[in-house]
Amino acid sequence: MDTHVTSTPPIAIENLTKRYGSLTAVSGLSLSVAPGEVLGFLGPNGAGKTTTIRTLMGFLSPTSGRCSVLGGWPGRDIAVRRRIGYLPGDFRDDPWMTPRELFGWFSKLRGGIDTGHIQALADRLRLETDQRFGTLSKGNRQKVGLVQAFMHDPDVLILDEPTSGLDPLLQHEFQRMVHEATQRGATVLFSSHVLPEVEQIATRVAMISRGRLLKVTTIDQLFDQTRHRLELRYAGPIPAGLFTAVQGVVDSEISGTTASITIDGPAGPAMRVAAAQPGLLRVRSSSDDLEDLFVSLYAPETEA
Repeated sequence: MDTHVTSTPPIAIENLTKRYGSLTAVSGLSLSVAPGEVLGFLGPNGAGKTTTIRTLMGFLSPTSGRCSVLGGWPGRDIAVRRRIGYLPGDFRDDPWMTPRELFGWFSKLRGGIDTGHIQALADRLRLETDQRFGTLSKGNRQKVGLVQAFMHDPDVLILDEPTSGLDPLLQHEFQRMVHEATQRGATVLFSSHVLPEVEQIATRVAMISRGRLLKVTTIDQLFDQTRHRLELRYAGPIPAGLFTAVQGVVDSEISGTTASITIDGPAGPAMRVAAAQPGLLRVRSSSDDLEDLFVSLYAPETEA
C-alpha cells in the first residue's frame, strides 16, 4: 500500500481504515486541515481519535486508505517528521533525564535549536527544567511534552489532549502558543475533551464516534445545532413561566431566584427574554462536557 501522497492540505486523511483483528478502530475516515487552520478533533473515549493520530504520525500502518502530513507520510519520511510538533496523549520519556537534557536531545534530532528560545517556552509554562523526568507530576510531564512539540517552530502541530493536567492559567497560555503558531502559518490538529478550550482556538471541529466521522463544522454551527443548558441567577424572584413558549427552550425549571433552562438550537431568543427580566446577575453554561454534547447530538446514531 502506498501511503505517500502529494496533497495540497498540510494534513490529509483519505478513506482511512485501521483494524486490529476483528476490531475496527477507524473506518473510512476522510479529513483535511488547511494551512493555518486549527482543527479540533473531538469524540468520546474510544472513538478512534488517538488511533487516527498515531496512524497519521506513522506509528501505526493503515489497514487501508492513506494519510499524509506536508505531502509525505511521517512513518517513512524523516524530513517530514522533523517539521511536525507532536504530543501524544500520555507523554513519557527517559525517567532519569531532566527536561533540560531531554530538550537538548530533541534539539540535536532537529538540527539545533536556540537554548534561549527553549527556556523561554519553559518559563511561559512555569516548568522547572532540572528535575528528573521520572519525578515530575502529570502536569509537569505535560509541560515538557508541550515544550518539545513547540520548540522547533514546526509547520504542523499534532496534539493529543494537549492540556491534560494543566491548570486554567496554563491552559490559557497554551491557547496563546497555538495562536502564535498559526499567526506564523502553522497548521494544527488537536484532540480534546474540553469544550471551552476548543471553542477558544479551533477554526473548525471534526467529530468522530466509534471510528466514523460524524460531522465537520464550525464552532458556531455546532452550538446552533446542539442542546445546551443555562443557569440564570437573578437578584429577585423569577416569574413562573418566564421561559414558557420561548423559541428553542425545551425545558425550564424555576426555583426562587434561579432558572435552569435547556435550549435546542440558537440561544438568542431565550437570552433576549432573560436579559429583559430585571435583576439578572449571572449566566452559567453547563454544556462544557463533550460527553454530554455527544449524547445530545448523536445518541440515536451511535446506538444504531
